[in-house]
Amino acid sequence: MRVYTIGFTKKSAETFFELLRGSGAQRVIDVRLNNVSQLAGFSKRDDLAYFLKHVCGMEYEHAPDLAPTQELLKSYRDGQMSWEDYEERFLALMAERRIEDLPIRDVMDDVCLLCSEETAERCHRRLVAEYLQGRWGGVEIVHLG
Repeated sequence: MRVYTIGFTKKSAETFFELLRGSGAQRVIDVRLNNVSQLAGFSKRDDLAYFLKHVCGMEYEHAPDLAPTQELLKSYRDGQMSWEDYEERFLALMAERRIEDLPIRDVMDDVCLLCSEETAERCHRRLVAEYLQGRWGGVEIVHLG
């Protein structure tokens, strides 16, 4: 099973969609808590679903169960906790939610997890992919940017 990840921050629409189109991914799963933000016009839920279908031939799905809680995200973004604390709490949240048991496994092969962070290093999309890799095994993770 191959799972891709991508963030849209600091990417033009052209770069973003070309990375996706060239990846081999068949579906994008949006793991953002808020998928209608004004951060980038092409990444808003309805626009993104349209562009993915018509530019890349991909399906779009929003999976808020794979996102942090508003409180957890705000605490990290406001500097009230370190990345290490955020990571530990988000991993515990995924375990509590038992995301490995959600009905997502059948659609996870050649899927791309989408979030806003420019790189996967300090983004929960990486944590989701690695968590599932640890629970399911046999998951190859490819970070597109």
